[in-house]
Amino acid sequence: MKAFLRRIIILLVLLGPPGFALGQVTNHNFARWEKEISAFERMAATNPPPKDSFVFIGSSTIARWKSLAQDYAGQPVVNRGFGGSEIVDATHFASRVIFPYAPKIVLLRAGGNDLWAGKSAEQVFTDFKEFAETVHAKLPATKIIFISLSPSLARWKQHEQEKQLNTLAAGYIADKAWLQYVETYDLPLGADGRPRAELFVADQLHFNAAGYKLLAERVRPCLPK
Repeated sequence: MKAFLRRIIILLVLLGPPGFALGQVTNHNFARWEKEISAFERMAATNPPPKDSFVFIGSSTIARWKSLAQDYAGQPVVNRGFGGSEIVDATHFASRVIFPYAPKIVLLRAGGNDLWAGKSAEQVFTDFKEFAETVHAKLPATKIIFISLSPSLARWKQHEQEKQLNTLAAGYIADKAWLQYVETYDLPLGADGRPRAELFVADQLHFNAAGYKLLAERVRPCLPK
């Protein structure tokens, strides 16, 4: 009996408290995004996203995509990006900014902050799989699109890790009809193989209007006409 109870205790420790997902990060500060997530909820309460929407979620590349609605005029795009976030944040808040909308498509662009914070490409890939599988389990009819990472001048030192993450994600996505991969690694590169400064704002990290124009064209074929 004591051995049985000991096994139960070990299992509970491994699984964590109620509501805790296996593999979930325990020391990640999700609370830092509460202001942004609450604002999204208020927006949805007064202006609900359209039926069969295309939800863009992720870090600053999505959050700063101010021309999103104009780039895809007439299409039901919804921006739910919050700058500085990691993939685990998108997974954690999916129940509040993805699931209630039952979107037709979810487009994720994140992972760069994860690498910058010290995670390996393999760790970030694991986080991506958890995001994809979490959303698919809840919304099996929703297509999930991973917008791959592209290098910047400010974080050029992690470009090999970004390329590795893209390769891992593309391999995972390849045989799954509910997933799609969009290649953007080469999007900002010039003839010398390095990011073109004219596609970025002064911080050399985030796209300017010209950069977003290229990104919009790269993503466009994935969206229903």
